[in-house]
Order: sequence, then structure tokens, then C-alpha cells
Amino acid sequence: MPKEYVVIGLLALAGFLGGGVYSTWKTARGLAVVLLVLTLVSVGAALAWLL
Repeated sequence: MPKEYVVIGLLALAGFLGGGVYSTWKTARGLAVVLLVLTLVSVGAALAWLL
């Protein structure tokens, strides 16, 4: 599998998690913070995989 597919998948996951942060921020801040951390990990992994 080409590494670009993995990067695209990780960035798609980050977008999905970022949407979860946006939608849960007003109601469940604790869950939103956890999702934010997972979003940042996913973006970091995509950048590391790309390099």
C-alpha cells in the first residue's frame, strides 16, 4: 500500500475527530478535550508518516 493512502486516511480521521470536537464542545468539554488530543495525535502521525 502506498504511504500516501495512510497519510490520507490519518488526515481523514483527524477531520472526523475535529468535527467531533466542534460538535461536543458546548455539551461535553471533557470528551471534546480527549477528541482534541486524538486529533492532534492523528495529524502528528500523518506528518511523521509523510516525512
